[in-house]
Amino acid sequence: MARYITISLDKRGVSCRARLLDDEAPRTCRAVWDALPQSGSAYHAKYARNEVYTLLRPFADPQPGRENPTVTPIPGDVVYFGFESWEIGNPAYGYEEGSAAHGEQGATDLAIFYGRNNLLINGDAGWVPGNVFATIVEGLPEMAEAAQDLWLRGVEGETLTFARA
Repeated sequence: MARYITISLDKRGVSCRARLLDDEAPRTCRAVWDALPQSGSAYHAKYARNEVYTLLRPFADPQPGRENPTVTPIPGDVVYFGFESWEIGNPAYGYEEGSAAHGEQGATDLAIFYGRNNLLINGDAGWVPGNVFATIVEGLPEMAEAAQDLWLRGVEGETLTFARA
């Protein structure tokens, strides 16, 4: 039986529904499902293009490793990244002090992709493959509109929440 999660931009009052890809990414789905709900500051990507994400303290033990990876996510992809502290804590990235980006244990990045032509490459780190663990099946146009608003008007005070549906 399919499992679903709800992903919300809380301040903007917009949500979407995503189906977990248990067959393609079983370890990642299990790790995320077992850790829900999760919520954190929302960010709009600089490099990847049409991406909104949050950084969380690592919650998977053990980490799921690579499964169903991509460097070219498509609209509706929900992606998991596990980062070591040295990969993401660069002060130039602009994450606020005390955020998961600055944790000694690294950070987990949960992201949604809402438009085309994404490329997971970072000028400092190179290719950044992530695990596609869910696909948005309802509410993508509304999330895309809210994500564009984040890009144009800023992310301050916005949170991105992942919960079981």
